[in-house]
Amino acid sequence: MTPPARPTDALLAHGLGGSEYLPVPLTAVLIGGAWALTISFAVIALAWRTPRYGRPDAGRELPPWVTKTVDNRWVRGVISGLAVVLTVWLIVSAFGPDTDDNPLPGAFYVLLWVGMTVLSALLGPVWRLLSPVRTVLRVVRKVAGPRVVGLTDYPRRLGWWPAAAGLFAFVWLELASPDPSSVSSVRIWLICYLVITLAGGVVYGLRWTTDADPFAVYSTVASRLSPFARNSEGRVIARSPMNSLPTLPVLPGTVTVLAILLGSTAFDSFSAIPLWQDLVAEGADGSRTIATLYATAGLLVFVGVVAVTFWTAARAVGGVQPDLRRRLPGLMAHSLVPIVIGYILAHYLQSLVEQGQEAVLALGDPLGRGWNVLWLSDAHPVYVMSDHPTVTVTLKVAFVLGGHLLGVAAAHDASLRLLPRRHQLTGQLTMMVTMVSYTFLGLYLLFGG
Repeated sequence: MTPPARPTDALLAHGLGGSEYLPVPLTAVLIGGAWALTISFAVIALAWRTPRYGRPDAGRELPPWVTKTVDNRWVRGVISGLAVVLTVWLIVSAFGPDTDDNPLPGAFYVLLWVGMTVLSALLGPVWRLLSPVRTVLRVVRKVAGPRVVGLTDYPRRLGWWPAAAGLFAFVWLELASPDPSSVSSVRIWLICYLVITLAGGVVYGLRWTTDADPFAVYSTVASRLSPFARNSEGRVIARSPMNSLPTLPVLPGTVTVLAILLGSTAFDSFSAIPLWQDLVAEGADGSRTIATLYATAGLLVFVGVVAVTFWTAARAVGGVQPDLRRRLPGLMAHSLVPIVIGYILAHYLQSLVEQGQEAVLALGDPLGRGWNVLWLSDAHPVYVMSDHPTVTVTLKVAFVLGGHLLGVAAAHDASLRLLPRRHQLTGQLTMMVTMVSYTFLGLYLLFGG
């Protein structure tokens, strides 16, 4: 007995995953990827002897009009206002028919989850501007003052833990819940998100919408690969993303957030493997509750493996003080960002391109009444990546390998800054082995299923 396909397969499927479309055999890709990472590490270790990144003001200042435009309150107000209007439009969709034509699941899983990641990696932490809750809280605070918004300070000990819980709630809904793509499931999740985010904002102020909002933290993580940043004077600069990676906030829960993002994406690939599907089908025996428990356990295992292996690899170095050893996983966490984003792009880019177009088209008729208020055609997507399978799978390999290569470079540079000289090379070996394992398993899960 084979289990039914998850409803979100049509929304956030990783698309072409078969190794038959690879230009070379899968075994060659796996071995070649591992060797590419190993050789790159050897070259970097020999040629790269002093830290190069982590300088906040590194980069080239863009013309003054760029900063003025970005900071213009009318520009920002219009963008934030449009985001609120879109949110209201999606709320209308939430009360529309629970059918495949409803745009809410597509907008939620594809445009928000994947599209925001791409925008953040290109432009910066865009969710701070797009968040409807943050916009509402800012307006209320401006009108009523801190007596209504920001009753007390946000506790530093919370760090990113609330965001980690929210991110896990999202990936659980997508990958483990019984009916993830139904309008009612998404509606319930969003109601909980809005209530918690608004209540947290009222108590802790806008800091809650920066450090506790799962989408804000996700946007912050992805933004560390953006070629744009701000210098100490607040001006917009263009620089290598490698200089932005070390600026990732090191807070309680940072490693957990990255483990959830990477582990959940890996589990999404793993859950498509027939061996896992047969195991779930046999164990669940038709029970959706038991199937959900299997999926939840699998998701927890993948997230836990990423967290434990990275935490162990970061601490497996000699010659450092106990206090620094405890902090090393957080201080090295930014090296996971390129791996996370590379794997997410490899996994979901096809969904963003294809299902993203369908989601935008569906927004013109949120209630399924034959409207076309956005004056959009109901034609099929303009560009379909599956029509070009070899190019698509080659891009997937490039994203995975590119992300890991940048991760190795970031980990090496951090080691040069943090570790004693005599341990700068040996202290990286466990991290290198861990990243090679991530590469090998990531490629196998993406294409082997």
